[in-house]
Amino acid sequence: MAVSKSAKIGAEIEKVKAKITEQQERLKELEQKKLEAENSEIVDIVRGMSVSLADLPDLLKKLKAGSLGQVVPKSEPANEEENE
Repeated sequence: MAVSKSAKIGAEIEKVKAKITEQQERLKELEQKKLEAENSEIVDIVRGMSVSLADLPDLLKKLKAGSLGQVVPKSEPANEEENE
């Protein structure tokens, strides 16, 4: 009886391992599809901006540096002497 029980458990282990391998492959496929979809969205956004290919690197650098967007001048702190 012990051999048959352990054999059943071994068979179940093999089934689970096969399912895990199958799901890992599926996960890789889905991650690749997601990456391709994100890249496609990025390309569509950039094309919609009507930015020349020559200007694109500068634009991306500015975006990364955070120098684009709403420009609000920083107010200088008031001197305590002026307030008195």
